[in-house]
Amino acid sequence: MSRSLVKSSQPAELISQLNSGQLLAVDSRRRNGLIIYKRYHAEFAGPGAAVGGFFDVGTQRTIPVGDLALVAPEEYEERQKAYSIRRHWIRLTEQLTENPVPLQRAKMLLAQFEHYFDAETVNSLPDDALASLVGVLPSTIKMVRHPKRFQPRELRAMARV
Repeated sequence: MSRSLVKSSQPAELISQLNSGQLLAVDSRRRNGLIIYKRYHAEFAGPGAAVGGFFDVGTQRTIPVGDLALVAPEEYEERQKAYSIRRHWIRLTEQLTENPVPLQRAKMLLAQFEHYFDAETVNSLPDDALASLVGVLPSTIKMVRHPKRFQPRELRAMARV
């Protein structure tokens, strides 16, 4: 297995690489990933997932999750595995969006991210990025993250007693 590490610390460089059609993969040996903004939604590519190639032409913005490292899968089997893993991440997100209740979608997404990444990493992600993954408003993510801030005053007062 020959993999070369691709360094893309600059957001503009990373977007350019993804839009070029070059196939890369999120390093499967790290807890990392990439939120990829498309025109009307965002997708998450977790460890092992293919990025770039035909998947991500038209990428408008990216947000690295964790200590992002990309590799170039050089062998056919590596590329096929990376495609399969990307489909897995897409299906996982799709399952979350099947819930018709926005607050529940936001809760489930945050629970999934907290399962894969540490709290500091999840807390560093912008509300709008997470919201775009499951089709909710950024304020819905904020409500899940900080439920006490969004309770009616009467409930907050009773909670202090």
